[in-house]
Order: sequence, then C-alpha cells, then structure tokens
Amino acid sequence: MTMTMYMLSVHHDGTADFESKTMEELQPVFEAVDRFNSELQEAGAWVFAGGLEPIEASTTVDNTKGQALVVDGPFSESKEFLGGFWVIKADDLDAALDWAQRGSAACAGKVEVRPFQGDTESL
Repeated sequence: MTMTMYMLSVHHDGTADFESKTMEELQPVFEAVDRFNSELQEAGAWVFAGGLEPIEASTTVDNTKGQALVVDGPFSESKEFLGGFWVIKADDLDAALDWAQRGSAACAGKVEVRPFQGDTESL
C-alpha cells in the first residue's frame, strides 16, 4: 500500500500567550507532546517534527520583483501563528486526521492537515 506524507501544522491563537505561562503550566503540554511523538514513532508514521521559535523571531523575504526585500517579522499580521509541525506518513486522509486529532489534544492547539504534492514514497 502506498503511504502519503502529510504535514500537520500546529496553529496557536495569539491570545493564548504561551510566553506568559510558567514552566509548571507548560510541562503537561510538553509531556503530552512527547507521548504523542513516541506514538507516531512506534506506529512508523513519524518522518520529522519541530517546534518553532516565537513569531517575533521570524524574518520575511520577498524577492518576487527581482530585488530581495528582507523584513523582520511575520509574513502577515494575525492573532494566530504557526507554532510547530509534524511530517507524517499515513495510509490515507482519514488516518492523517486521526493523528491530527491526537496531536491537537497533546499540544493544545489547532492542527491543519495537508498532503504533500506528488510522489512522496521516495522521500
């Protein structure tokens, strides 16, 4: 059976303000994500994952007009921000959605599911 690769993107609402939480408040989330990561690995669905630094650490590059414009900050102003992601292998969208539900519960954030383009079997 052909496996498809999916990106599970974790989106947080800016009003949740993770930076204002103490380590004691965040520790249960970290532990839940660690357990979820282990489940992905044990099931053979894990490809790669990563958490991202806060949105303030981003830099946007626009070279669409032939001269690069480099600007500190995110591409768009929004309350929501991308906090991290998983790249997984799954049999189909339903399986990916099942993983996304578990990931969302673990990281306390919304998870967007998107398949990769083309043949990902060789990756």
